[in-house]
Amino acid sequence: MRWKLGTAAYKRVPSRDAAMDPDLETPEKTPDGAGGGGAGAGPSWRRSLPHVCVATVTSFLFGYHTGVVNEPLESISADLGFAGNTLAEGLVVSICLGGAFVGCLFSGSVADGIGRRRAFQLSTLPMIVGAALSALTNSLEGMLFGRLLVGAGMGLGPPVASLYITEVSPPSVRGMYGSFVQIATCLGILFSLLVGTPVKDIDRWWRVCFWVSAVPAVLQAIAMEFCVESPQWLYKCGRTNEAEMQFEKLLGPLHVKSAMAELSRSERGDDGESVKFSELFYGRHFNVIGHKFCVLFLINCVQKCGGAL
Repeated sequence: MRWKLGTAAYKRVPSRDAAMDPDLETPEKTPDGAGGGGAGAGPSWRRSLPHVCVATVTSFLFGYHTGVVNEPLESISADLGFAGNTLAEGLVVSICLGGAFVGCLFSGSVADGIGRRRAFQLSTLPMIVGAALSALTNSLEGMLFGRLLVGAGMGLGPPVASLYITEVSPPSVRGMYGSFVQIATCLGILFSLLVGTPVKDIDRWWRVCFWVSAVPAVLQAIAMEFCVESPQWLYKCGRTNEAEMQFEKLLGPLHVKSAMAELSRSERGDDGESVKFSELFYGRHFNVIGHKFCVLFLINCVQKCGGAL
């Protein structure tokens, strides 16, 4: 028996047919499984995991900036001279979401125009500058402008992260990797509450809270230089050879041909696989929905706990 390379897994075919078909490939098992997980196995999840983790930093920052002003808001209002002004306090908390709304409107066109990696790096720029302005300002106006800039980066980054993770993940772990976006958001909220804990004991600690947020943004901008570009984006741009190289880094050399064939079919719109509505409640599609539901429930609990604190 031989193995035929398919879109999601190897298919067994009779040896007689294998001898007649020149397109059949017999994968070889590598010593460490780096070539794709061994004979008869799908692509390894280990190759794409570092790239996914770097991409989720932007979701971590989304959660961090959402909760960073919860603890130090009283100190911020006292130092900047708007204590007791509930409208100003509400603007400091929520204006970043207004910036996020503006940023997300352009996330798709930016990601398609300059690529996923450059879109990530572009999203870190307003988050770094905005965090620095918020940390250095001595006025309400400076704080609002800094938070608005941060919000623009918050709106631009996470949609690109969801797209990028989908495009670089093997099909077998795509749903699980997709849930990393929500998990990173939860961790960002928790970390912001943890960093803000000393604010009542240390004078002007709120400035440190904003400076801390610049660190992961800088690290992501640097780390993206070592991450792969989306093969789908490269293929759409006509850079087929580069797309194959990225697939080889992500999936292993044994899976490049099948990945490119699947990508070609999806671009032509002739992928014959269809999904019924009932399949959302069982099988692999239900696993994806279950992951999303559990993570969203966790985010809700974290936000409620943060508000109670």
